[in-house]
Amino acid sequence: MDLPVRVRFAPSPTGPLHIGGVRTALFNYLFAKKHGGSFILRIEDTDQNRYVAGAEDYIIEALDWLNIPFDESPSKEAGFGPYRQSERKEMYRQYATKLLDEGKAYYAFDTPDQLNQIRKELEAEGKTFIYNWESRGSLKNSLSMDTQEVTTLLEQGTPYVVRFKMPLTEDLQLSDQVRGKMSVNTKLLDDKILFKSDGMPTYHLANIVDDHLMQISHVIRGEEWLPSLALHVLLYEAFGWKSPEFAHLPLIMKPVGKGKLSKRDGDKMGFPVFPLDWISEDGDLSSGYREAGYLPEAVVNMLALLGWNPGTEQEIFSLEELTQEFKLERVNKAGAKFDPEKTKWFQHHYFQLLDNEQLVAQLENVLKDKGITTDVELSKVIPLVKGRASFVDELYDQGNFFFTPPKDFDEKASKKAFKEDTQDIMNSVVELINTTEPFDAQNLSDVIKPWIGEQGIGFGKVMMPLRLSLVGAMKGPDVFDIAEVLGREETVRRINFAVSTLS
Repeated sequence: MDLPVRVRFAPSPTGPLHIGGVRTALFNYLFAKKHGGSFILRIEDTDQNRYVAGAEDYIIEALDWLNIPFDESPSKEAGFGPYRQSERKEMYRQYATKLLDEGKAYYAFDTPDQLNQIRKELEAEGKTFIYNWESRGSLKNSLSMDTQEVTTLLEQGTPYVVRFKMPLTEDLQLSDQVRGKMSVNTKLLDDKILFKSDGMPTYHLANIVDDHLMQISHVIRGEEWLPSLALHVLLYEAFGWKSPEFAHLPLIMKPVGKGKLSKRDGDKMGFPVFPLDWISEDGDLSSGYREAGYLPEAVVNMLALLGWNPGTEQEIFSLEELTQEFKLERVNKAGAKFDPEKTKWFQHHYFQLLDNEQLVAQLENVLKDKGITTDVELSKVIPLVKGRASFVDELYDQGNFFFTPPKDFDEKASKKAFKEDTQDIMNSVVELINTTEPFDAQNLSDVIKPWIGEQGIGFGKVMMPLRLSLVGAMKGPDVFDIAEVLGREETVRRINFAVSTLS
């Protein structure tokens, strides 16, 4: 690549950041780092009517949590700022004026009510209204009015917009690094609004000007912007600027049915569609992956494989590995179906890699929230239950019997495990437990298993009631491991309680 790679993630602070936006940020980051370039965060806040307080901080916090660091941003100036469009708005007018002066744009004074009326009249005739080459000559704009009339309206402060004068008939050749070559006839396109008399640019003008001034080399964005590609390329041509390379990423689709993934899908099926929790002004909670207990590595790995594939069977990637392997050529054109279960699969993998000591404090917090105090060593519990867990809460779910002795016993298991002779057998087991030294899982196994063979009784006649006594159900890790963690006194107490309850 001839020029330095500079890419940007340019969200609008209008609410929480959807995971589709997070994936766009991730792909931009991976591409930049793959080519030794810069990843820029630009806040596109020109639409002040939709601005939501706290949204910008949310975006930054989400990227920080996911370990997707940006090289430049509103708080990391590097000579291309400001990085908020609202702080750049004074510069956009000169670019709109340049297009006006060169006859590549024009003033339009039509009011919204006038345009709506025209639209309704055409719809009544079964036609569609488009503000373009065909209609602009009969509408209220500087192309259909004489110069003096336009000057008078401007001097009077009449509200206006600046529209791009779309070339009449040009087969525009477009190139996209994901979708390949495309052709669009400009005759089919409308004259988009670029600037308003209140001094604010529209997305289209601000986006192009900012990308040019920030020397953006590649625009990697969502598929929803594909219809704007022709206009943006034509704007670059109109200014006489070199266009960046474009790549439009596929949509993230619903797990079930058609259409793109939405908050409603997450609410309905019980999974987050945002990186962090978000509480709206009306108190509506949108759940986030962080608060749901997901690890950032799992979320990043999951998102990377939504619409991109490495060309191999490999599924587990660190951020460093993704950076090495990522290529835009391997981004799919088709939408990527979101799979909540696959996300949990990634979570389980990364959860197993966590250091057990790191999980002790987190499990302590879970117990504290539940009002549970215990003398059990959590560092011994975690290795026994971690294999079946994907979240810290599940450590408790898998091992709650360590902290709370069973008061009730699984009815079906009780009938199977406790027979007429079970009380005598368990009394003998208690004697063995009381004399086993040192008291640990290996010694208990070495003592009790041979004893079972010597007595000529079935293995299940001992192990089933023993497990039921300690756990309350036929579940959990190795029963001797459970006994070691509980300790001799608690193990004996639980056996005696079960025998007195079930015999």
